Amino acid sequence: MKVAVITRHAITNYGSILQSIATQKVIENLGHSCEIIDYIRCDESYKHHELTLLKRKPQWYNNPVKRILYIILRQPESLYAGIKFENAQKKYLNLSKRYNSYEELEKEPPEADVYMTGSDQVWGPVADGTYDSSYCLSFVPDEKKKIAYAASFGHTELTTELKQYYKKWLKRYNNIAVREDKAVSILENIGIESCQVLDPTLLLDEKYWSAYFEEIKDEKFILVYQLGNNKKLNEYAKKAAKIKNLKLVRISPSLHQINRGGKLVWTSSLGKFLSYIKNAELIITDSFHGTAFAINFNTPFIEVLPDSTTNSRNISILTLTGLSNRILHNYDDVSLLNKKVDFSMSNTVLELERQKSIELLKKMIEQ
Repeated sequence: MKVAVITRHAITNYGSILQSIATQKVIENLGHSCEIIDYIRCDESYKHHELTLLKRKPQWYNNPVKRILYIILRQPESLYAGIKFENAQKKYLNLSKRYNSYEELEKEPPEADVYMTGSDQVWGPVADGTYDSSYCLSFVPDEKKKIAYAASFGHTELTTELKQYYKKWLKRYNNIAVREDKAVSILENIGIESCQVLDPTLLLDEKYWSAYFEEIKDEKFILVYQLGNNKKLNEYAKKAAKIKNLKLVRISPSLHQINRGGKLVWTSSLGKFLSYIKNAELIITDSFHGTAFAINFNTPFIEVLPDSTTNSRNISILTLTGLSNRILHNYDDVSLLNKKVDFSMSNTVLELERQKSIELLKKMIEQ
């Protein structure tokens, strides 16, 4: 069967492309063909992304001088990183023709036996703060099979209007599986049945991901993989490196993180990104996928939760794997730095949940 997947594959973010690669690989392992729908809204392409974000920052956008300064400072790095990630998408993903708008999708949707909303924050707001029903498969005719695997809302607080929006589109699905336990509750609240499954990156073990590993020169280091702007995380990481007497390395597609402390590895290849996580003495992260790969590779980690509206995905995987004790609750507390991480339970849980999730995906596609 041919499965067409719409997901957030083109964000300049390691987790976005790696979960897309994993989704494609697992579907192929089940004996089906997989095509990632190359849907990239014009305002979310790396060429226009910074301007889209700028419009949501009135203190910068409404001031001509600040607006020009912002673009001068941010656009070049965004373009460079965007090109590198676009090359990776073309290298690793089986992409459909390019769609730049909902109208293009609706007019000529890709041919498939099954249409699937993939993983990541596909049901959250897009770059301009609005919600795009394309990720709810609104462009797919009613009679076609529609499923979701490891979809996420990205947040847990829904307005009445949003609940109506989700109910309208998601009731058309044949089967829905979500990434977080909170998402199961959200859907239950609006009368839609679902179940929780593993993120696609966790459906493939370290043996699979090791094929991507590349040689890195750094030895004995603490790794920071940070998505948010939490200054306390930066200070804690620098303190941790000093206490452990280790080099501090920071990996990011954002050049402006060069000022946050540690040696910046900017826009590395996917293989080096995975290798840095595998070889770190410790990773300090606020990223779901940073956490997921640390657990998958049994790399000691400290979790610094992002803001409370988006941290459910991090909490969910830590609860599932019995590793909630790796959450940093006090920035003055350095006890986690020397506390050994016991991955025995998480390894057992992952193997069991991996089998269950793959079997469920198989049934959703084939039945």
